[in-house]
Amino acid sequence: MVMAMSDSAASRLRRQLESGGFDPRLYVKQLSQQSDGDRDLQEHRQRIQALAEETAQNLKRNVYQNYRQFIETAREISYLESEMYQLSHLLTEQKSSLESIPLTLLPAAAAAAAGAAAASGGEEGGGGAGGRDHLRGQAGFFPSPGGASRDSSGPGEEGKQRTLTTLLEKVEGCRHLLETPGQYLVYNGDLVEYEADHMAQLQRVHGFLMNDCLLVATWLPQRRGMYRYNALYPLDGLAVVNVKDNPPMKDMFKLLMFPESRIFQAENAKIKREWLEVLEETKRALSEKRRREQEEAAAPRGPPQVTSKASNPFEDEDDDEPAAPEVEEEKVDLSMEWIQELPEDLDVCIAQRDFEGAVDLLDKLNHYLEDKPSPPPVKELRAKVDERVRQLTEVLVFELSPDRSLRGGPKATRRAVSQLIRLGQCTKACELFLRNRAAAVHTAIRQLRIEGATLLYIHKLCHVFFTSLLETAREFETDFAGTDSGCYSAFVVWARSAMGMFVDAFSKQVFDSKESLSTAAECVKVAKEHCQQLGDIGLDLTFIIHALLVKDIQGALHSYKEIIIEATKHRNSEEMWRRMNLMTPEALGKLKEEMKSCGISESEVPAGAFVFIVLKK
Repeated sequence: MVMAMSDSAASRLRRQLESGGFDPRLYVKQLSQQSDGDRDLQEHRQRIQALAEETAQNLKRNVYQNYRQFIETAREISYLESEMYQLSHLLTEQKSSLESIPLTLLPAAAAAAAGAAAASGGEEGGGGAGGRDHLRGQAGFFPSPGGASRDSSGPGEEGKQRTLTTLLEKVEGCRHLLETPGQYLVYNGDLVEYEADHMAQLQRVHGFLMNDCLLVATWLPQRRGMYRYNALYPLDGLAVVNVKDNPPMKDMFKLLMFPESRIFQAENAKIKREWLEVLEETKRALSEKRRREQEEAAAPRGPPQVTSKASNPFEDEDDDEPAAPEVEEEKVDLSMEWIQELPEDLDVCIAQRDFEGAVDLLDKLNHYLEDKPSPPPVKELRAKVDERVRQLTEVLVFELSPDRSLRGGPKATRRAVSQLIRLGQCTKACELFLRNRAAAVHTAIRQLRIEGATLLYIHKLCHVFFTSLLETAREFETDFAGTDSGCYSAFVVWARSAMGMFVDAFSKQVFDSKESLSTAAECVKVAKEHCQQLGDIGLDLTFIIHALLVKDIQGALHSYKEIIIEATKHRNSEEMWRRMNLMTPEALGKLKEEMKSCGISESEVPAGAFVFIVLKK
């Protein structure tokens, strides 16, 4: 009965909170007026809290149930973004084509106008009107069949004319640069140039990307929409590098042209992505075009043999038969679903930080394409996959950067290091791992507090440093076991550098603070004992710590020697001696016994003397 009442109260509370006209202030006011005391408010609070927990569980359950749907939605958004980019590119091309039509038809309109004027010279009244009508028809840009056929027959000439028209209208000083046949405009837009060293804004520029070069023009503030020629870079020697966003510096990319480099900032992230994609696609198309031209240039060497074989009908069958397998070899089956969805799956794995899954997909693709040829579809797939590999590498490099949290110890880097090694970047993985551990050791030493006795601090310092070094060595052996790229030599060099950092902190606290020689000796003994523990894993650095500390130890010994000499001289200058008369032989015998007990032989004491020299204290 009580359970039924509580369920009904909970359902009534849920309906009340879910109603569209729910007012929190009014609800709290009514609740305060209707409650009998603190107990009612506590019970009501528990019901609301239970309802909140139930809602949170339902929300979490719905998220888990629709997780795959979220992933599919993300893929659809990616597809839609790609299609929108293609549509934008097509609209840009259409706009450029429409802008070039008036200039293309301008000579025909001028010729028609001249003909109409000549005809109107012999006619009066009606003839003039007809001439104006004809001119109006030509000026309305309705092309004649002849003009249309000429435009369609020469798309390369139209592209070149569009490029020349756009640049000559907007850029000063580039007329002599546009004499290359077949050159056309691919993409253009406003950019802001920054200084590479200090990231200071330099100037506003406009970039014109052609099919074989990139033209950079500076903005003229006095003339709206006009630019002045600044530089022209062939795409063959141009490298494009994405610059990581570091607010407020964002949406930037770098152009590398040996021996210089320039950094530009786009208006937003979308335009930056378009610049990067269009530059890469244009460079790829240019290299493919050059490759085809080289193949066509080398092809004419074979025609004499083909002609001679074609003249012999008995050799045609023998020659045609082996040609078929060559065509078959060029075909690679890329229609499988996992290959078609591979780029998107890689994006999902990178977004979800599933690095192992991403590398597994790459290994699967490499194994599938290992012994197969590389026709254009395979090269296109490779280009897409290489872009994802670059993104994955950037994420893994960021995981190993010293800017990340260093509290996880060396084992926290194992995941990123192992995936970099699987990607074939063992040297980079080794460098990043050692750099990460160097930052961790430096941070651990710096965080030690200098308090209490020096020997206590040295115990802490040795424990922190040599424990970190031991853990790093074991993790390095685990991660890079089986690699043959000189990584172990790099680790030895790193250990030598880390030992130098330890000795600097050690010497600053022990020798620079003028501790006593006994304390310094005890500290050196502690450091040596900790260093010998590394021998358990086959790493003996005792000779390194000896070589690094020998100069400070010698300096301490020489300094202490000088202190002892000065103290001896000082005490000798203050000593006072006087003669004493022992009076009787018995007193002299007693003195001899005391001297003998102190280690002074009886021969050193004058016999039969009643007067002796003693130190006056």
